[in-house]
Amino acid sequence: MKNASEILEKMNKNQKINYDRVFQKVQEDWIEQGIRPQILLHSCCAPCSTYSLEYLTRTADVTIYFANSNIHPASEYERRKIVQQQFIEEFNQRTGNEVKFISADYEPNLFIKMIQENHLAGEPEGGKRCTACFQMRLDIVAEKAKELGFDYFGSALTLSPKKNSQLINEIGLDIQKIYSVNYLPSDFKKNNGYKRSIELCKEYDVYRQCYCGCIYAAKAQGVDLKIQNREAIAFINNQKKI
Repeated sequence: MKNASEILEKMNKNQKINYDRVFQKVQEDWIEQGIRPQILLHSCCAPCSTYSLEYLTRTADVTIYFANSNIHPASEYERRKIVQQQFIEEFNQRTGNEVKFISADYEPNLFIKMIQENHLAGEPEGGKRCTACFQMRLDIVAEKAKELGFDYFGSALTLSPKKNSQLINEIGLDIQKIYSVNYLPSDFKKNNGYKRSIELCKEYDVYRQCYCGCIYAAKAQGVDLKIQNREAIAFINNQKKI
């Protein structure tokens, strides 16, 4: 299996890296070898997985890993998890793919402890707190990919124009050295990927949340968490009736 580091080593160290192009080079190797690799793809929510899955399943077998203990409150976490599962089921039915779904334990106290111990609560959105959050989740995904024998681990986070794809890829490339499992480079927002994700959300009637997930971001954005909690609980209860 092609490792992204092999490609990056041949590139100009001073140029900004197009990680979608790096992915395409990795993908070309799969096609040449006639293989469909097994990818464990972290997803924070169904919207981020839409185009990411459409893009990857052309040449690979993908399992979505929902590992997001940063999401607050618990009802919102459960809502996003349900919506993610529903999208995968409908995506498979419509496309004939066999995308699988697994989830990590929901352990919000570990996320809060990590933030508090590193004094990151007051960091602005997109700052050091987000970097620590990316690292925590990618670490969990890499560990699971190694445990289950996946060929690659990666994240759909790079679909969002609000997330630093360069940083996410750098973290993933560092983590692959620890777990000795290939990191899948990506920048899913490229090729109008984000625009396509919005189209897919409309096609599949996918819930698009108004904040990234953590309590700190929600408060900074003025999100009313009481209303968010009530709406999430109502959604969950409605699903139980179906």
